[in-house]
Amino acid sequence: MKIHEYQARALLRQAALPVPTDTVIDNADEAVDAFQRLAAPQVVVKAQVHAGGRGKAGYVTLVRTAEQAEQDCRRMFSKPMVSAQTHPQGIKVGKILLAAAVDIEKEYYLGIVVDRARNRPVMMASAEGGVEIEQVARDKPEAIHKAWLHPHLGLQSFQARQLALAIGMRGDQLKQTVPIMTRLAKLFLEKDCSLAEINPLVCAPDGKVWAIDAKFNFDDNALFAHKDLQEMFDPAEEDANELRAKQFDLSYISLDGNIGCLVNGAGLAMATMDIIKLHGGEPANFLDVGGSVTAEGAIEAFRIILADPKVKGVLVNIFGGIAKCDTIAEALISAGTQVGFNVPVVVRLEGTNVEKARKMLAEAATDLPTLQTAADLTDAARKVCQAV
Repeated sequence: MKIHEYQARALLRQAALPVPTDTVIDNADEAVDAFQRLAAPQVVVKAQVHAGGRGKAGYVTLVRTAEQAEQDCRRMFSKPMVSAQTHPQGIKVGKILLAAAVDIEKEYYLGIVVDRARNRPVMMASAEGGVEIEQVARDKPEAIHKAWLHPHLGLQSFQARQLALAIGMRGDQLKQTVPIMTRLAKLFLEKDCSLAEINPLVCAPDGKVWAIDAKFNFDDNALFAHKDLQEMFDPAEEDANELRAKQFDLSYISLDGNIGCLVNGAGLAMATMDIIKLHGGEPANFLDVGGSVTAEGAIEAFRIILADPKVKGVLVNIFGGIAKCDTIAEALISAGTQVGFNVPVVVRLEGTNVEKARKMLAEAATDLPTLQTAADLTDAARKVCQAV
């Protein structure tokens, strides 16, 4: 789960990290009052969306007057933000953060992720702040310094000191940075984060260290233990089909291709997408209906897949283990009858009662002319790629 920047700043503030004063509005009429309450000579206006590239898109601005703040807010609220990280239609802005601006002398990067190779969180720090850490890792990997958190003790003060020294912190700034690092690490562990990032962490000309932008992602499997985080969830920022899939215990992720995939099992779903690409196609989604496919699940899965206007064909790849193939075939036929297959649907079935299932699908082809079966996965991939 992701949260907005204003929510991330609130978490940092609760953890006693230095964050400039800010306020959040949800309509442009509040902009003038918000600007005046901040009582700052300059204010940063930031659209709150779950996508990067806000600055380049003109959705992060620096203003000096209440009138300019109101003007920028009206523009941001009225026009969806389009950036390299959004769909062409953009993302509608629902909230805007106004924050007291900070004079910046130097920018740094500070972040924590889970190192899958070591099965431990790792803190990364760099003097190359203010840009994407992926770009730094690609262009100057030696500029990223790391310290791994102890499973029980977290980040130790000596580790934080070593990291701070490595990125050039000295004197009073060093003293400020060490507790920022240890508190961020504690927050990461306490909130079951998968990502905690401050970019940039800045030094002001007066020597003060500030966290002026933050990003948090949380482990969905741990959210049951964090009611405060659950309340931060913004469904407006999520893919509507992905939210719909969760209601039916379906694992669905939208992609950019035109061949819908309905598969039981995550590994089989990955293999299905691979073989589609091998034969020249592009998958439109990842959709795992689980080991036991019900008629209700299959119907909803097809509704979700076919709701995507990019989908020009569907590949159904099911291995009947827990669920027998004839049961799955019956579910597919019900889905075709209720939803309607308006694009080619290629079905590959293997497992228990597969011959009976193939006979059922063949008999249903009269009423479902766009439905066809495949002998194996390679045959299915070829047929669906040719069909689209």
